[in-house]
Amino acid sequence: MEKFGKSQSVIRTEDVRFLTGAGRYVDDIAPAGALHGFFFRSSQAHGVITELDVSDAAAAEGVHAVLTCADLEAAGIDVSMPGTQVQNRDGSKGAGPLRPLLAKDRVRYVGEPIALIVAETMAQARDAAEMILFDVDDLPAKVDVAAGGETLHAEAPDNKAFDWGMGDEAATQAAFDAAARTVALDVEDNRIIVNSMEPRGCYAEWVEGRLHVANNGQGVWAHKGYLSKAFDLDEADVRVTNPDTGGGFGMKAMAYPEYFCAAQAARVTGRPVRWMSERTEAMLSDNGGRDLTSLAEFAFDADNRITAYRVSTRCNLGAYNSQFAQAIQTMLFSRVLMGVYDVQTTWLQVEGYYTNTTPVDAYRGAGRPEAIYVLERLIDRAARELGVDPWDLRRVNFIKPAQFPYTTATGETYDVGDFNLVLDRVMREADTAGFASRKAADAQRGLLRGIGLCYYIESILGDPSEGAMVDFEDDGTATIYVGTQSNGQGHETVYAQFLSDQTGIPAHLIRVVQGDSDLIAQGGGTGGSRSVTTQNTATLATVETIKESFTAFLAEEMGVPAAEISFDDERFRADGSNLTPTMLEVAEMARTKGRDDLLSHHERATLPGRSFPNGAHVAEVVIDPDTGVVTTDRYTVVDDFGNLINPMLAEGQVHGGVVQGIGQAVQERVVYDEDGQLLTATFMDYALPRAGDIPHISFTSEPVPSTANIMGMKGCGEAGTVGALAAIANAVQDAVWDQGVRQADMPFTPHRVWEMLQGEKIAAE
Repeated sequence: MEKFGKSQSVIRTEDVRFLTGAGRYVDDIAPAGALHGFFFRSSQAHGVITELDVSDAAAAEGVHAVLTCADLEAAGIDVSMPGTQVQNRDGSKGAGPLRPLLAKDRVRYVGEPIALIVAETMAQARDAAEMILFDVDDLPAKVDVAAGGETLHAEAPDNKAFDWGMGDEAATQAAFDAAARTVALDVEDNRIIVNSMEPRGCYAEWVEGRLHVANNGQGVWAHKGYLSKAFDLDEADVRVTNPDTGGGFGMKAMAYPEYFCAAQAARVTGRPVRWMSERTEAMLSDNGGRDLTSLAEFAFDADNRITAYRVSTRCNLGAYNSQFAQAIQTMLFSRVLMGVYDVQTTWLQVEGYYTNTTPVDAYRGAGRPEAIYVLERLIDRAARELGVDPWDLRRVNFIKPAQFPYTTATGETYDVGDFNLVLDRVMREADTAGFASRKAADAQRGLLRGIGLCYYIESILGDPSEGAMVDFEDDGTATIYVGTQSNGQGHETVYAQFLSDQTGIPAHLIRVVQGDSDLIAQGGGTGGSRSVTTQNTATLATVETIKESFTAFLAEEMGVPAAEISFDDERFRADGSNLTPTMLEVAEMARTKGRDDLLSHHERATLPGRSFPNGAHVAEVVIDPDTGVVTTDRYTVVDDFGNLINPMLAEGQVHGGVVQGIGQAVQERVVYDEDGQLLTATFMDYALPRAGDIPHISFTSEPVPSTANIMGMKGCGEAGTVGALAAIANAVQDAVWDQGVRQADMPFTPHRVWEMLQGEKIAAE
């Protein structure tokens, strides 16, 4: 790692700004005099709109405009929201019904936006919303994830959005027919609400005919493209910016109706328009995550080697296709279908269904946590049914180091890996040898202790190309413009640190600029754990261009051939010359000579392949059988992230991901009633993990450097969540197995766990 960074745990420079209240979030930076937007939303889950009269609201005090879908269409706006469609097994496309920016003809979920009221104050906008005359003919709400029920979209008979498959179904069936043993398990993956610290928000303005939308997203370029399409504008006439963003987790990666509506409201009123979601509004309108059930099956030979793997999944799309939803439990799930195990015969079949609930889309990991959760739950169950140690069963089936690069059954190419090395390390770090005594001590107190293992692998997603531009400023500093977008990951620190390592420019003299489509022509944004690997690869390419340009310039200044000039990561040097300038000194020399062409450098770079971070999570839980309370007592992580630039930031990412995984596994539960009403729409009813719910999380790096990028790095942003779900669930299953419980599904809330245990106790009687 010496060439590509000193692997130092540098403290995050941006934290001082955030912790002292100096962060600049979208609600902080809306222009003075901006009008306030408030969305009138559906209180019914399903129905035909029979009345929508906004005339009284439009005439109310302080109101400047009220927009409905009809108003947007009359203005020539394309009201269709973007949504991925996968290919069905029969070769046709998955359903692609219209998802309008504002409800049109029918409402399909509680919280669906119907009208935007724009007023001088938020209070006036709220008061005006009360004056809207709105009525629907109720239709039955569909909330189960299965075929049938009242049809939401004519394009999707039986509410089936798609029927997708990957693999060789016949060969997989043949392997099951010939198997020495088979094991099957139903696995539920409960729905969550993302609940970023900062809810979604935006402001929009028109400046000299150009549209500017500022939102708290995960990148600006996709939004720029969608806005230009909706408003039929040249992309040069659209600017999108992201200020400081308080958490994204995939939920903020995509387009939402509010950004388009605010833009049109600003055009109609001639004033900037701002909108900020409140928490319950966010719970009703932000895309949800997960929400699927799978039947997973293994075929084994007589030596406990897996010969085939089959998964049949039903996933909830909510009321509409959101931007990426159809791809998540299909293509993205398939990226790590077989995990770290050497199996080539697989079949994955997925059906997606529409329901009268909020749309579902990406949540930290997007498909890969779901796939690993299913796989690692099944391998743990298989070990129990085969009567073998779950750690040993994994070892028998691991892809071996000599097999890399390894092409998986679903076409991914794992570049490197040493899974036994990581597993050996986590066994020591977790003190598995001491588990039996800890379990016995708890048993004496009437408590149940369980241990759970998950070995995960993650596939880095998103655009493999990225750009970086470095400008040398008049004041003796440098600015790096990046195409990714920080949502709290520490990009300002890590990008400055990496550029400093490569150039010798002191990190405190480097400014990181992100999130402005006018300043950065192209970028892939943040998602899929792509940011640091792609961005620093682009930075390396830009640094090489700087060195070449500066070397050619210095050849004239130093009077030596360019080939004799070297750069030692701090200074340029040449035998026979007393000049040993730093990068900043060369820039100042160039400025003095009028060589402005040497003061700005830009390059793009493309990764030759994806990297595959992997690792082992070991959780120990303690259950009080009298109350059903599950306590996460110990948590150990050993990760192979390849080479690390800033180990402290990587550890922080792991901690955050693990906490989100524990939250989903133990506490978070979305509940809709039979009428499609969200019953968990406040923090009184939806439980997030708190500090007291989380133990010390031990993190150890056991790197096997990637060969898919020159730095040997692997992404780390989502890995914590990918590993946490199955580690906790397997630990709970281990704790209750001897009590006769054979089906343990998240979330492990006290009532659910108590019912599991009581059900087995009653059955035994």
